[in-house]
Parts: sequence; C-alpha cells; structure tokens
Amino acid sequence: MYSIDWRRLGMAIGILLTLLGLWLVFGVYNAGHPWMALGGLIALAGSGAVFTWPRAYAWRYMYPGVVAILIFIIFPALYTVRIGFTNYSSSNLLSYERATAYLLDQSYTGDGDALKMQLYPHGKHYQLVLHRDDGATWHSEDIDLVAKKHQAVAMVSGDAVQPTPPVEIRDLISLQPMLQELVLSVPGEKMPYRLSSLTSYTPAAPLYRQNADGTLTNLQNGQWVRPDFVSGFYRTQSGDKVEPGFRVDVGWKNFKQLFGSAALQAPLLRVFAWTVVFAALTVIFTFCIGFVLATTLSWESLKFRTGYRVLLFLPYAVPGFISILIFRGLFNENFGEINMVLHGLFGIRPNWFSDPFLAKSMLLIVNTWLGYPYMMLLCLGLIKSIPSDLYEASAIAGATAWQNLTRITLPLIMKPIMPLLIASFAFNFNNFVLISLLTDGRPDFTDSMVPAGTTDILVSYTYRIAFQDSGQNFGLAAAISTLIFLLVAALSVVNLKLMRVNAQDKR
Repeated sequence: MYSIDWRRLGMAIGILLTLLGLWLVFGVYNAGHPWMALGGLIALAGSGAVFTWPRAYAWRYMYPGVVAILIFIIFPALYTVRIGFTNYSSSNLLSYERATAYLLDQSYTGDGDALKMQLYPHGKHYQLVLHRDDGATWHSEDIDLVAKKHQAVAMVSGDAVQPTPPVEIRDLISLQPMLQELVLSVPGEKMPYRLSSLTSYTPAAPLYRQNADGTLTNLQNGQWVRPDFVSGFYRTQSGDKVEPGFRVDVGWKNFKQLFGSAALQAPLLRVFAWTVVFAALTVIFTFCIGFVLATTLSWESLKFRTGYRVLLFLPYAVPGFISILIFRGLFNENFGEINMVLHGLFGIRPNWFSDPFLAKSMLLIVNTWLGYPYMMLLCLGLIKSIPSDLYEASAIAGATAWQNLTRITLPLIMKPIMPLLIASFAFNFNNFVLISLLTDGRPDFTDSMVPAGTTDILVSYTYRIAFQDSGQNFGLAAAISTLIFLLVAALSVVNLKLMRVNAQDKR
C-alpha cells in the first residue's frame, strides 16, 4: 500500500491556492481596481508568510480570525465612513475617469442612410460587406476581431466574391462586442459608420473630444463642457449639468446637512427618539416577563416545570423572520385573527398599520414575544446560581416572598445580567429585520422631505434614504451609519466596563 505524503500534499494545495489567488488579483486589477488588487496581493503575501515561515507558526491559529475581522468588519466600517465624506448617490455613481470615458464613448448620428451588414468568416479572420437599398455595395479586407480594441476599417466599393456563407445570427450575437469597436470609413461619406443594430451600420461620430485642459468639446454644436469638482458634474457653458455625475469629496457636508438641515433634522430627531424608546422598552418588557417566568419556573413544587419551560422557549426556537411574518398576518386590519377576535368581543377593528401609536405598540408586542425567552433563560441560570442558604436564612428570619425577591434575587442577578441587558439594547437599537418585515417604517411622516416613517428606527431610516429614495443618497446614508456606529461603539465600551467591574467584584 502507498502512504500519503501529507507534507507534499499540503505544499501542492498551497501552490494551487497561491496560483488561484494570483489569478483573482490579476482579474481585479484588470477590472480597474488597482488598490483592491494591491490589498489582495498583500493579503496573499501575508498568508504565504504565515503558513511557511517557522517563526510565524503561532499566528496560524489567529490568522483566519484576524483576516475575517479585517475583511468583514474593519473594511466595511472604514469604507462606509469614507463614503460619508463623498457625494456618492444615484446621480453620482461613477468615478471621474469612468464618467469621462462614458462621455467620450457617446456618439451622434449623421444624415446618411443605414447600411445592411453581412459578416463572412475567412479562417481566423472576417470580412465585412455593406449593402445599401439602391444596390451599392462595399466590402473590407480581412479583419481580426478583438474585444475592447478600437479598429479603423477602410471599406472598398464593390462586392467581393465570398467562398463561404455569412455568419449566422446566433454567432453574430456573440461577436457584437467586437463589431461595436469597428469604425468604418465608407467612400463618398463624410462621417464614419458605427454599428447601430444587430445587422446594420449607420453614420455616427464621437460626440465629445477631450482637450488638454480637461474640458470636452461637443463636436455636434462646438460648445465645451468643464468638470465641476464641487458638484461632481460636467457643466456646459451655460452652467447646465451633464449626466452622468461623478464622485467627489465633499468634506463634512453630509454631516453638516445631517445636523443643520431642518428637512433632515426634524425626522431624524423623531426617529432617534423612537429608536431609544423602542430599544429601552423592549429590554424592560422582555426582562420583566422573562424574570417573572424564570422566578415562577424556579419554584420547586411547581408541577410540569419541564413542559412549561419547553413551551415558553418555543418562540425563541422558531426563526425570527417566520414569526414576524406570521404576526403580520395576525395583525392584518381586515382579515387578521386578532382583529376578528377584538371585533367579536368589543366590536372594534384597530388600525394596527395606519395608526402611529398602534403600529409602535404592535412592534413592541411582537418584539417582546420574540425576546422574552432569551431573558427567561438568562434569569433561570442566574437564579440557579444563588446559594439556597440565603433563602433558608431569610425563611428563619421570617422574610416574605416579596422581600426574598427584592432583597436577595434581584440584587444578586442585576450585576451579572446588566452587560447582557446593554447588549440587548444595542441589538434592538439596530433591529432592522423586525421593522422591515413588520411595518417597513410606516406609516410615513406627512411633513418629511425624505423617506421616513413613525416606526422607523435609525438603521431602517438610513436604509430608506440609501435605497428607497428617488435620489438614493448613499453619502448621507453613510454619514448616518457612521453616527449609528459611534453610538453602538459607545454602548459596547460601556458594556465592557460593566463586565470588568463585575469581574473585579467577583474577585
């Protein structure tokens, strides 16, 4: 039997992965992202050093986690902050270079007739034949079709003898990117011809010519357009914008707009206040219900405790998005079971989704249902950790159940559970899934210039500005995301300090 040489197998796998990484880096560089390619090359070199250098042996265990943090946490956070200092939006998506290239690729059509095109294969080359309706014909010499390469082709009058049939439509479709790069000069025509449809060429010329000073001259009307690096658009001599726009740095403009614009400040303050109230009330409600249930289930003489625990844990076992969608159906104003029961008992049908107060109440009800099992489990574990001697001593002293609860149970579980309550607050501060699936932030504010609703929290408000507004202001959304990041980071710092204090108290 042959034994496997694991060392050589590992080296072979490492070489294959390195070659694959180099291929990906080269592809990223060719796609026009040199900085990302440089980052990939550095990561690839670091990976090779960690897994081949003997002195870096200990880093092999930490390296995957560090790389994951850098790629999935640090880089997105820094990239979001960076976007917050730009005018990145639906009208300013491209870089300056790409916007310029887009304008230079534009063309305008002349007055000549469209010419029908046929393409004939000649070995590895092709020959173009153009026909006009009056019978005039032109043909080209053999052409080597190459993608992304502009070629000037001189057409010759007359119909050349073709030894092979023309290319079929299905093959012609695959050759379209190469045919679009051809610029044909036809005898007797002033303008060059470019591909205008699958089988025809029309007279067309570049609309813009780039000048040495960075301006573009419109060859159709003779006017020039100049790049405006303040607004991120090319502007005509009369000041009109020319689409598409390009990204430029705007400094603190988005942050100043965030705190200085009345149109943004009014809904932002209301959304921020509701976000804090929503997260705080959710923590209070879930903790109170979870603590009461945990205290009840800790009662030794309670029958069927195990069954109760299983039933009360079920809301936490079901995926949250399923429960939210079920509740959305239950709270349906016309056909939901909740309104059917309320109408049968009291003759009312609350407008859960159109009334702001009821919509907020519905969110708190659903979120409490989803969150109380987690608090119940935490409290169960903490109550079990309390020494029974304390309760025995209190019983001898004649303490009541309320005194046991307020003087023994609550004080002993509050310190260890406080960091978890703060973590729960931070989670609900960004509870996008609940808002998006249940109310989508609605009902909307009637006096807001930006998309914002009465049940929006900061993260859903940011999402709507970034992706649902007609302007899709990614720069402003990134500025709000930076603010949210700072708030959650501050909560994390407080959480860590509380955990450190608890650890010192235990010592």
